Amino acid sequence: MQLYNTLSAEERARLIDEAGKERLTLSFYAYAKIENPKKFRDDLFIAWNALDALGRIYVATEGINAQMSVPADNFEAFRDTLEVYDFMKGIRLNVAVEQDNHSFLKLTIKVRNKIVADGLNDETFDVTNKGIHLKAQEFNEMLANPDTIVVDFRNHYESEVGHFEGAITPDVENFRESLPIINEQLQDFKEDKNLLMYCTGGIRCEKASAYFKHQGFKNVYQLEGGIIEYARQIKEEGVESKFIGKNFVFDHRLGERITDDIISQCHQCGKPCDNHTNCANDACHLLFIQCDDCKALMENCCSTECQETIHLPWEEQVAKRKGLQVGNKIFRKGKSDALKFKKSGDISAQPLAKATPLAESKDIRQKIKVKKTLIGKAEHYYSKSKIAQFLIEAGELKLGDRILISGPTTGEQEVVINSIYVNGAYSDQAKAGDQITFELPFRVRLSDKLYKILEH
Repeated sequence: MQLYNTLSAEERARLIDEAGKERLTLSFYAYAKIENPKKFRDDLFIAWNALDALGRIYVATEGINAQMSVPADNFEAFRDTLEVYDFMKGIRLNVAVEQDNHSFLKLTIKVRNKIVADGLNDETFDVTNKGIHLKAQEFNEMLANPDTIVVDFRNHYESEVGHFEGAITPDVENFRESLPIINEQLQDFKEDKNLLMYCTGGIRCEKASAYFKHQGFKNVYQLEGGIIEYARQIKEEGVESKFIGKNFVFDHRLGERITDDIISQCHQCGKPCDNHTNCANDACHLLFIQCDDCKALMENCCSTECQETIHLPWEEQVAKRKGLQVGNKIFRKGKSDALKFKKSGDISAQPLAKATPLAESKDIRQKIKVKKTLIGKAEHYYSKSKIAQFLIEAGELKLGDRILISGPTTGEQEVVINSIYVNGAYSDQAKAGDQITFELPFRVRLSDKLYKILEH
């Protein structure tokens, strides 16, 4: 019985492209008493794997927290898998306003001590005594009340690219840090102020509202469904957005635009920008804001040191990070001396620029829509001579063919083959089993795949 992923992210992305079916990005959570989280986890994996549902899900004795990508055709069948459990009957699914078929490329369900790391002892207060839920229009009305204090319970890298007007935005790296800071900061307002709170999808506020009521705050309110649901409601109901900028999301997109206001800067050059990226150096993976120009110049890296590292032979890179936590095991959140324009804790409310309207823009992360066939994989890149090496695994390649080189860091790059060396000698054609080299103006990585373009 399969209880784990058998495909790599790259293989899954290729299958999604070939299927040509739309997917929905969604999130949901539920607090409930789960006696056997391990069995619950396994049952969910079996049911969701059969529906080609992907995502990152945490389960614990206190409930479930899920961010997922589900084929649109299987949406109702997916909902049926939730209805099996009493505590998820009729559960609200926060469906993203912006869709990306590659938002998640694996199904990962992990058993944790808690579904959100809050650092609280739940035995010391009533976690069910929550704040009053407000819909978008109600939230806006409460926001306009002069006796309201609004608090952002997200982290600094989230609020930096977007937040509600007038919100307190703690300079913290995780949820547990924000609770005591806000509690101390608002000690004098427990009786006479409305405490209005929000987060990405609502789950952090579920616990925070109960905690602050326990701390003596009389009037506690929270945004129902978080910013994700707020974005859907303002779009469908024509409600004015009091949220400025982009909502950071924890999937491949790293952001969902709410308004066209750009309120943050590229951390490397200072240009108005609100696109997050992860450093391409596997020993770093720093999360930071990077504009397209710096992305090209720095090759997705946060510093010249990391840029030099990615050009080292693969064996040397592996040796340098020996003993370090690397890859998906680390998630450094945008604080580094190398980032000259990072203003952690100094959050702007004034737009620095306007983003291109969604209807006219091309998302740099979107897969190029072409008909293609996988023919090989990257083996090496010789940085000094700018020569890329690939292994042809299927089909054939000849002069004049258009190819697509695709990978998580490289992105999508189209090239026309004008000259190739096959097994060390110049040739006009290569077939399965051949090793080929040719000049490329950009670096390729071992995770990159080589496709032959059939037609646009």
